[in-house]
Amino acid sequence: MLTIDMKLLDQIAREVRFKLVEMSNRAQTGHLGGALSCVDILVAAYWGGLKIDPANPNDPERDRLIFSKGHAISALYAVLAKRGYFPEKDLDLFNEAGSNLPEHPFPNCVPGIEWATGSLGHGLGVGVGMALAARLWGKQYRVCVIMSDGECQEGSVWESAMFAPRHRLNNLKVIIDFNKWQATGRSCEIMAMEPLREKFSAFGWRAIEIPGNDLNSLFSVVSDWSDTERPTAIIAHTVKGYGISFIQDDNNWHYRSPNREEVDKAKMELNII
Repeated sequence: MLTIDMKLLDQIAREVRFKLVEMSNRAQTGHLGGALSCVDILVAAYWGGLKIDPANPNDPERDRLIFSKGHAISALYAVLAKRGYFPEKDLDLFNEAGSNLPEHPFPNCVPGIEWATGSLGHGLGVGVGMALAARLWGKQYRVCVIMSDGECQEGSVWESAMFAPRHRLNNLKVIIDFNKWQATGRSCEIMAMEPLREKFSAFGWRAIEIPGNDLNSLFSVVSDWSDTERPTAIIAHTVKGYGISFIQDDNNWHYRSPNREEVDKAKMELNII
């Protein structure tokens, strides 16, 4: 098992969160709450769970990450920049006309972006296809899919969920950012979401529930690819807007962006120097 300085990971996560607030303010874009909820998942993946090389982003043997909740792409952009895929100063171009950092991504818009996402419910199917391709081609790369809880209401998700165990895709992992909200309300009130772990388990997955904003828990399970028989589903219980008191668990931040005063307040709360 990999080991890493968890204080360093915490510092990276706080810096990423502040960058997201700045990006939302500058670009006047929404989806800040859902971007903040999955920061820890992405940090655990890119600093431990994935075999990647930012200097060689198209390595055929690289692990693939499909960010299915593409409306929150600012989080992945910020993590990729922090990890060294492209200069952090480029984040200032987020959502500008003609920029390579659009509000919904397209493949290779910047190094590290594997797929066009944002049309919810498709990411797991794409990940299943990539994992099966690795098997057929005799490749050793692995595939990690990050999804929102709301998109688990899509039928295509469960079609993929049936297919993956049937083909014993042990090189596939899905992490569900279960922040309990979607655009118009609580995800479990809009559809009968729970029990998600038991549902994936019944489909034949190795299914795990963890606190999704706890880097220690995340790093341990995201870095673990030891199951040789089944795909893995991680139900990561997160808080929408995590890390900033006036954004946490407030679904108004699904659409609104912060003003300058709120940017400064977030900087103080996150202890950014």
